[in-house]
Amino acid sequence: MVDAALQAGTAHRRSVFELFTRRLPSGRRYGIVAGTGRFLDELSRFRFTDVELTWLRENDVVREETLDWLADYHFSGDIWGYREGEVYFPGSPLLVVESTFAEAVVLETLALSVYNYDSAVASAAARMVSAAGERPIAEMGSRRTSEWSAVAAARAAFIAGFAATSNLEAGRTWGIPTMGTAAHSFTLLHDSEEDAFRAQVEAFGPGTPLLVDTYDLMAAVDLAVEVAGTGLGAVRIDSGDLPVVVAQVRARLDSLGATGTRITVTNDLDEYAIAALRAAPVDSYGVGTSVVTGSGAPAAGMVYKLVARQGDDSEWVDVAKASSGKASVGGRKWATRVLGRDGRAVRELLEVSDEPPTTDSGRELLVPLVTEGVADASHLGPAGTARAREHRAAAVAELPLDALRLGRGEPVIPTTYA
Repeated sequence: MVDAALQAGTAHRRSVFELFTRRLPSGRRYGIVAGTGRFLDELSRFRFTDVELTWLRENDVVREETLDWLADYHFSGDIWGYREGEVYFPGSPLLVVESTFAEAVVLETLALSVYNYDSAVASAAARMVSAAGERPIAEMGSRRTSEWSAVAAARAAFIAGFAATSNLEAGRTWGIPTMGTAAHSFTLLHDSEEDAFRAQVEAFGPGTPLLVDTYDLMAAVDLAVEVAGTGLGAVRIDSGDLPVVVAQVRARLDSLGATGTRITVTNDLDEYAIAALRAAPVDSYGVGTSVVTGSGAPAAGMVYKLVARQGDDSEWVDVAKASSGKASVGGRKWATRVLGRDGRAVRELLEVSDEPPTTDSGRELLVPLVTEGVADASHLGPAGTARAREHRAAAVAELPLDALRLGRGEPVIPTTYA
């Protein structure tokens, strides 16, 4: 597209692209924006080096004029967007990119690959956090996705309210609290379960969580208390009929005097399994596969569409796709979360206008992310991740209580256009 537009003389027309989703995954009532900090970080390093340019030239992908343009590429436009951690609904303009057509269109795959995955993970994770209530959840899904997606997933889950991750690279890069646990292989390595428990306790102290379901569960609980004492920090259960097993383990721990020993459960949990354990004496959860795969919705269904462009006379023209089932609303949009008297969200108002609206009808959702090619640093790094986590908590608290139901339903508030 860039190659053809350069040849046609239209590549440098000022244009506005929007990133949004037409619908939420089936049954979901809201989504959580995640990926903003990662996208801005990637954007700052988005260049075409000699390696890429040589390959494009040798494979005759684009003309020499386009290769020259790519060699000098540096995004110089403006980007607005929803704050990371914000709640979103169908049609919400999560990212608004204004620049030349060529500068903006080449970002499509970068923006969508980051936002689609990170928001899918965060949206699923937020449902798990709601189901868990005050009990913490650790992200443990690195072995269920690709190596760099694992880091992104850990960050997105943390923004959505997870307490920690087992991914140390996510901890190093994004400042996320980390935690670890022993696997069954550690127990099987030793000549006896007792030897394994003693090795772990000697290395990490009695506060370490011991995995108790390699062999006989209740015998392992007895042995764990014998080895670590009644100050044993935690036991982890990774199998069985969890509501029943957890109750049995809690009773056994209490009978042995280990009343302060916590119980953490794993075993292919999702939001529904966590909700089913609400009445069980569980202290914390570890979630892997379901969170890194979006709990059945591995992509958020977001698209990146041209909604306005300038003509040769510099006048703005609203444009929109009109295909059946994929029609969109043209024109630049300004988003507002309309709140009721109780402070709860009532609707998502999208006003189509070249300029920001002057009426104060609610909480404005779009904030500047990039100005003349320079990113707002407050969204970057560990500090930006922590701010996104805080904003997610406030944004979810603003929703009607029906938003927290796990049963299938429509978006909890409507999206309207003006």
